[in-house]
Amino acid sequence: MLAKIALLAALTLPFGVAAQAAEQAPAKAAVDPVAQRAVMTGEQVVQILDETVDWYRTLGTQQQAATQPSDLLILYANRQTADKVMALAFEIARANAELISSEAGAKQEQQEASTPEAQSLTRLKQKLEQHRTELQEEIEAVRRQVAAASNKGELQTKLSVLQGELELVNARRNLFSNMTQYVSENTGANALKAHIDAIAASIPASIGPVTTTTTTAPAAGATSVTSAVSTSLSQFGIWDLTATVLRLSAKARTIETIDRRTEELQGVFTEIREKPLEQLKALTARGDELAAEAEQDSSKLKYVRDQYDTIAWLFQQTSSIVTPLSKAEVLLTQYRNNLNNWRDATQRQYRDAWRALGIRLAIFAGLLALVFTAAELYRRAVFRYVQDIRRRSRLLLLRKILLWSLVVAIAAATFATELGSLATFAGLITAGLAVAMQSVLVSVVGYFFLIGKYGIRVGDRVQVGSVTGEVIDLGLVRLHLMELSGQDGAMSPTGRVVAFANSIIFQASGGLFKQIPGINLAWHEITVRLPSGADAAALKTKLIEAVSSGLKDYRDDILRQTQEIQRTAQVHGSTDAQPQVQLRFSAEGVDAIVRYPVELLHAAEIDERVSREVLNVISSEPSASPAA
Repeated sequence: MLAKIALLAALTLPFGVAAQAAEQAPAKAAVDPVAQRAVMTGEQVVQILDETVDWYRTLGTQQQAATQPSDLLILYANRQTADKVMALAFEIARANAELISSEAGAKQEQQEASTPEAQSLTRLKQKLEQHRTELQEEIEAVRRQVAAASNKGELQTKLSVLQGELELVNARRNLFSNMTQYVSENTGANALKAHIDAIAASIPASIGPVTTTTTTAPAAGATSVTSAVSTSLSQFGIWDLTATVLRLSAKARTIETIDRRTEELQGVFTEIREKPLEQLKALTARGDELAAEAEQDSSKLKYVRDQYDTIAWLFQQTSSIVTPLSKAEVLLTQYRNNLNNWRDATQRQYRDAWRALGIRLAIFAGLLALVFTAAELYRRAVFRYVQDIRRRSRLLLLRKILLWSLVVAIAAATFATELGSLATFAGLITAGLAVAMQSVLVSVVGYFFLIGKYGIRVGDRVQVGSVTGEVIDLGLVRLHLMELSGQDGAMSPTGRVVAFANSIIFQASGGLFKQIPGINLAWHEITVRLPSGADAAALKTKLIEAVSSGLKDYRDDILRQTQEIQRTAQVHGSTDAQPQVQLRFSAEGVDAIVRYPVELLHAAEIDERVSREVLNVISSEPSASPAA
């Protein structure tokens, strides 16, 4: 690059001046005896800044993890410390960039003193400046002549020529200066400074002076807040306590990761500080050597003075690196102390949360065990002291309802945090269930109607629609029947179980028929054709007597059930279900309709007896012809 600039400058100079400059021999400059070495290279400076910036951005992670007042106090302290560390890192980088720039300048001077291109470039700059000065002096002289001469035409022409030549030289000089400045600005040191400034612009913490005051998180305040948090844990439910335990565990891992990264950054700063400390020792030793040389040889006083100036500048620049490194190490130590306080507080909260969760779980398990134990004792007492199947089933159902209601209530009170939110949640759940499970809820309500005063129980014979069966199970939602088929007197199970929803009692098209509890009575009919010419009134009396004779073995039970019906239905009249015979005239003759009560359990036997007695009465008359 220097050769190209020298060639460009040579082309812009007059041919004679350029040739004269090229013919001169190069002169070598003296090399500075003090080695100007930077602590880090440009790549190392950028790497250190990147690591520090990456560490600084962990404040965002800390802010996400800070959920308690004590966490916010520690976060505030860490943010202040991190801002100072970040500013110190940029101070170190800029000081090292100055050393790199000084080292580059020294190398450039040495190169100019040693290479023919650099020496030629220096001579070209001097010749260009000298030519510009001579032109300016000549222009001033011509101007004075113009002012004093009477004939100014020729002098004015000469003055304009000289001014044009001066403008050309100035243009060449500006071109040469711009090229040199561009090369200087794009060297490694200047590019490094620009990179540092670009990184600093993206970090607001790097702006502003750095103070040595350290910020410590108040441990007492953190302890008091932690105890307050531990007290509030007793108000949480199991769900919130579990979430708190998981959150505190994640927070502890986050703090551990940040502390490890801080330790790594602190190790990097400690390692960097060793080299400038060694350089300070070397500069101090060099100063002692120069003092000894000055005492031995007084002719070297000017040389020693120049060396002292260089050493003083280097000592100041190196100190500007060592001092921020020492401050950063102290700040990072304080930063880690804050993290340790935070980690201790988090671990205490973690242990308290685990303790509260364990107590809640123990209470929950104990209450459930107590409820289930009481339910089991209740069940055994019901089976032992309640013999009636109907009452036993109702008591067991009540036990089931109370048991699961208590389980749900205990679970809700244990898992929930606030009763207000629990009530709101329960209201929403209830509304949703009422819409989604409308049929089920109607069946549950129908169950209580089925077990009412005139309700059914296991073992009852009922008719639902066109299905007749015996109740084998009465649940909270469904009713199960064993289907029966055949005539009333001889119905037998078909082996099929029919299930009906309890909501059948609310349906207009449905119907449920059953006997009154304790009543097992029905009325049967027989139709017979009376013989032609027979005395109908006398036969009616004989038929009544015959049917009464067939029912005499069941008279007491029929009478008892009749009285129970009258008492239940509040019907006044005869208390005995007597056989009845009605005469009906038709075109073929006179028919007698015989109606008589039967017990359903003995319906077949009673029908047979009554049929035999009626047949005997009809057969005793001449020309008897029974009709079905």
